[in-house]
Amino acid sequence: MEYRQLGASGLQVPVLSFGAGTFGGQGPLFGAWGDTGVREARRLVDICLEAGVTMFDTADVYSDGASEEVLGAALKGRRDQVLISTKAGLPTGDGPRDAGTSRSRLLSSVDQALRRLDTDYIDLFQLHAYDARTPVEEVLSTLDDLVRAGKIRHLGVSNFSGWQTMKSLAAAERRGRERYVAHQVYYSLIGRDYEWELMPLGLDQGLGAIVWSPLGWGRLTGRIRRDSPLPTGSRLHDTADYGPPVDDEHLYRVVDALEEVAEETGKAVPQVALRWLLQRPTVASVIIGARNEEQLRQNLGAVGWTLTPEQMASLDAASHRPAPYPYFPYERQEGFNRLNPPAV
Repeated sequence: MEYRQLGASGLQVPVLSFGAGTFGGQGPLFGAWGDTGVREARRLVDICLEAGVTMFDTADVYSDGASEEVLGAALKGRRDQVLISTKAGLPTGDGPRDAGTSRSRLLSSVDQALRRLDTDYIDLFQLHAYDARTPVEEVLSTLDDLVRAGKIRHLGVSNFSGWQTMKSLAAAERRGRERYVAHQVYYSLIGRDYEWELMPLGLDQGLGAIVWSPLGWGRLTGRIRRDSPLPTGSRLHDTADYGPPVDDEHLYRVVDALEEVAEETGKAVPQVALRWLLQRPTVASVIIGARNEEQLRQNLGAVGWTLTPEQMASLDAASHRPAPYPYFPYERQEGFNRLNPPAV
């Protein structure tokens, strides 16, 4: 397993992390993802640790906290061997204190996460969404206190826009607060919006990308092909509306290119899709999920080899989409590129 520096921090993380969204299995979304219990979770953790996957990601909204509870139980007795990443900020109820990142909410969310995970500290704590109602200074002050109290070791955000991220980083610099070192983002061959603003920001500000849904919400597993019905048993039957949108023709074009590269390399389609991400700038770790041992072992096959420049170029071309404004002049016109070289 390869390990990389997480942004501008001293934390070394494995290039593949395990996502515990399938643990617990409660509710319409997470129930469709999986319902892994403690016994099965321990087996998946065993396989991860054997392969060098030492970071496990979860969140308080995953199955109403059950994911954290199952993960904590599965890691019992080996806490010192792993890194735990969790998130808070999204609504967990209908009350006024059940959403956002106010001081009160953050303090209680972290304490509840520690209890569910059965641990004294969280290695990486991320804000799951930007809270426009709470002043940035209040958020940063609270997180700084939690770091100084030893409850959190590193900070990150998830699904922030560029201006939200930069506002927070600038305030942290101005106030001498702990800075974010990670950004958990959606990024895949069928979802490359991350590259236009957040990737250059990450390069400039020292934010390592932790990628969620690297297989495009289950669309890049190799089971979805042109002129074929959605496979029986695919979670997309129940969860497509929750995930990132994608045009069917664009998906099929990317899958065609993936199949060509898979044939050249002797790898499976999802392994190629994951490998492409691991060779992109700013990517520190890619979160892989699995409902069973077979899926996990296949995803682990994304490490230990590389795509050639020609194969990367083929996948880049098939997955390219026109840049949105204000970025398309920088993509199309030489004068803009001379002033601002592209990040990729």
